[in-house]
Amino acid sequence: MKTAAATATAEAQAADFAARQAKALLVHGRLCAEYGAPFPFFSTKDPLSELVSALLSHRTKNADSHRAYQELRATFPTWEAVRDAPTEAVQHAIRACTWPEQKAPRIQAVLREISERCGTDAPCALDFLAEMPIPEARAWLESISGVGPKTSAATLLFSTLRIPAMPVDSHHHRVAQRLGLIGPKVGEGPAHKLLEALLPPGWDAQQVYDHHEALMFHGQKCCYFSSPACGRCVVLDQCPFGQARLGGKAAG
Repeated sequence: MKTAAATATAEAQAADFAARQAKALLVHGRLCAEYGAPFPFFSTKDPLSELVSALLSHRTKNADSHRAYQELRATFPTWEAVRDAPTEAVQHAIRACTWPEQKAPRIQAVLREISERCGTDAPCALDFLAEMPIPEARAWLESISGVGPKTSAATLLFSTLRIPAMPVDSHHHRVAQRLGLIGPKVGEGPAHKLLEALLPPGWDAQQVYDHHEALMFHGQKCCYFSSPACGRCVVLDQCPFGQARLGGKAAG
């Protein structure tokens, strides 16, 4: 039997979750309106190609990771060829991204592991992930060395699979922390489950994509890492960080 203290704690946690969930949906609506949702999907890659692209994008500007991906595809005709090429050749092809000396062997190891799991000569296309429940599909991807929650979610959502798994990048994470949707010490990895839990379970891929893109755009265009433009923020009244920074002023 629960004690009165345990019951009170559970009730307080439930109330806190409900408040954060309501805030997440309110923020979603305002930011989607501010930045022009629904947003067109930027990628039409198959899931295996999206997985490689996501690995290249880690801590890299979009333009640079795109250049690295394009050069990789121009240099090697297939993912099997990338897997089996000299690592130095792969590293040279992806030199536009950060840490190519680390990413080249990692990508080759991922392609080898996928080939082994699929029991095929070439890495399989990963379309079978669409037949799995989302948590299982993510667990399958994240059990590959070097694939974390952001990469697994990006593979499922951004690729032609269009599965509603939500990635959390550094901009999205920063905005969510400042709004109080997650705690100040929650890292990007653990933030995925916490932030995804705030979204309605019936949301489709477009709605999840819009949510991610809206918070990401807000981080890029207003809620900067340094000197955020709190005075013109459309969710200032929901943001403890911004209100404290501006001395308690709320958005007009």
